Amino acid sequence: MNKNSENIFEPLFFKKNRKLSDNNISLKTSLPDLEPKKLNKNSIQCILCPHKCIIKEGKFGLCLARSNKSGQPFLPFYGKLSALAMDPIEKKPLYHFYPGKKILSAGFFGCNLKCPFCQNYSISMNTVKAYDSYTPEDILAILKRQGGIGLAYTYSEPTVHIEWILKTAELLKKNGYKNVLVTNGMLNKEAADLILEYMDAANIDLKSQNSTFYKKELKGDIKTVKEFIINAAAKIHIELTTLVIPGKNDSEEELKKAVAFISSIDKNIPYHLSCYYPSYKYFIPPTPVSKVLKLAEIASGKLSFVYTGNTHSGETNTLCPSCKALLVKRTGFSASLINLYKGKCMECGYKTGIIT
Repeated sequence: MNKNSENIFEPLFFKKNRKLSDNNISLKTSLPDLEPKKLNKNSIQCILCPHKCIIKEGKFGLCLARSNKSGQPFLPFYGKLSALAMDPIEKKPLYHFYPGKKILSAGFFGCNLKCPFCQNYSISMNTVKAYDSYTPEDILAILKRQGGIGLAYTYSEPTVHIEWILKTAELLKKNGYKNVLVTNGMLNKEAADLILEYMDAANIDLKSQNSTFYKKELKGDIKTVKEFIINAAAKIHIELTTLVIPGKNDSEEELKKAVAFISSIDKNIPYHLSCYYPSYKYFIPPTPVSKVLKLAEIASGKLSFVYTGNTHSGETNTLCPSCKALLVKRTGFSASLINLYKGKCMECGYKTGIIT
């Protein structure tokens, strides 16, 4: 885990040897809008994401998190967390949502994409590890004790655990806490509408503009991701991230397509361009920092806020798009507000959309 994260499984909150109820271990989905279709005595069809997996008795969907037990939908990893840490909000990354604040971050198991470069493959591609279960009430108690603005659902794809997220998010929202989603956006509209109702912000991966790359290499659907982004942008604060991979999605032509899509929604949406490093099944050399900085420069011609990540260089401060005044100063994952008040530049009054 990143050195800027405070892992709080041990010794504060990891409940060793806790006797778990059946509801903590597994749960039949209880959301009518997401209830899998019964195909026959032994098979069901999940409708959460575009894969619409047909799941046979005792098997899992592509995500490795949603299962079939005795011909009924089964969630054996309900409430099971792969990580629980207090993070800077900037690590999500979210640069325009309560800059400088800390947020409790929960990790899960499984994912409905199969990215061969996944940095969290040990939890996204693997669900055999056994960890303790946490109820929504457990998370609320931790927040009350440790502080933080709320909970981020992150690390591996959280939406494949939508039932637990909805119950937790509803409880936290009632108690004045924020809910943040870090997601690949691979969610059907019915599920997206349900989860966005309780979210306050999201960082969404926009991995490529190439539908073939999405389909063949990631096992995903770019159309669904773009629809999710448009849907989310109309309801909550969003920021977008592209991991720039040499020879895969690093052309200026592809970047310009991404920028055109983002600016068609809102030019003030923060866009993060991050350097790729070899991981999992990809052995392509790391992205040259100069390449990411060049792409960021191009993107800044149409977008108000473009940031670079994993470069160990480049500008991460936030400047006013209008007068160039320094609004937020960042050092690593630390952030300080400078010329910003209630989302406006104190020098010229530009409305940035930054939530503080």
